[in-house]
Amino acid sequence: MPTLLKYNSYRFYFYSNEHLPEHIHVEDGDGYARVVLETLEVTDSYNFKSKELKLIVKLVEEHKTKIKGAWNEYFRESNFNKIGRLWFR
Repeated sequence: MPTLLKYNSYRFYFYSNEHLPEHIHVEDGDGYARVVLETLEVTDSYNFKSKELKLIVKLVEEHKTKIKGAWNEYFRESNFNKIGRLWFR
């Protein structure tokens, strides 16, 4: 489960056996969300307030290019060591 982005207590990641459309999972404590990268649509969420979801979508939008690049490289080469971890504050 490669972690691509860490912002405060939010963790942005994808699973090694993902499916299309390209998306990112986000966790924070008991909260969870899934955001489609192309549309920035939240397709699943629980235990996040509306304000938190807006921040999550904003962060995905800000880092969309890096997230999509990591997704494409990981699933093209199926080797997490090629992308490493992208840690952000």
